[in-house]
Amino acid sequence: MKIKITKNGPYIVTGGVPLFEKRIALEGGVYRLKEGRPLPQAETYALCRCGRSKNSPFCDGSHAYCGFDGAETADRRPYTERAERLEGPGLDMLDDHRCAFARFCHRHGWDAWELVERSHDPDKREEAVRAASECPAGRLTAVTKEGGFIEPELEPGIDVLYDEGQKVPAGLYVRGGVALEAEDGTLYERRNRCVLCRCGKSSDKPFCDGSHVPGR
Repeated sequence: MKIKITKNGPYIVTGGVPLFEKRIALEGGVYRLKEGRPLPQAETYALCRCGRSKNSPFCDGSHAYCGFDGAETADRRPYTERAERLEGPGLDMLDDHRCAFARFCHRHGWDAWELVERSHDPDKREEAVRAASECPAGRLTAVTKEGGFIEPELEPGIDVLYDEGQKVPAGLYVRGGVALEAEDGTLYERRNRCVLCRCGKSSDKPFCDGSHVPGR
C-alpha cells in the first residue's frame, strides 16, 4: 500500500488502500468521526491534490489547467527530531506542531496541553492520552514517564474528511502506516497517522496545515 506524490498533480494510491468518507462532528463535548457517503474502491486510484476537481475526492485533471504548484515544502526530518516535549506530572507529550485543524485535541472544555499539565489526576491523564491519540495529523503523541509511546492501533486506510463545524472539505486522513513516496522517489518517515492536503493551499505540502478553513 502506497501513496505516490506526483509533480504538480494528484496522489496516486496503489495496493488497494481502503477509502472512506468521514465527517468531523462535535458530539457531547468531543470531536468524533462520523461515517460519510460510501466511496468506490479500487486497487489503484488518483486523489485530487489541487482542490479544483469536480469529481472530488478523485482527480479529474484540473491541476493541469489551474496553475497548481504542488512543490513539497514539509520538513522531512523524523518526527522525534522535529517534535517538542511537554512534560507533565503523570504523562509527557510530543508535539511537532503539524496541525490539520481537526480539533480532536480538545475534549470536554480542555485541550491536550492542559490535560498533560494536570496528568497527576488519573482521569485527566486518560483524557490526555485520548486527545493525543485521536489527533489524525499525528501531531501529538502521549509518552509514559518510562518513555513508552502510546499509539493507537489503526488499520491501513484513507479517510476523506469533511468538517461539519466549518462546513468545508478537510484533508485526507492517512492511517495505519501507509507508505508515502515523495515526487523525487524518496519515502517519508512511515507514520501511523498523518493528514495530507487536498485543497492545494497548504504551506507545508504534502501535509495539511488547516488552510482549507476560511480565515486560517
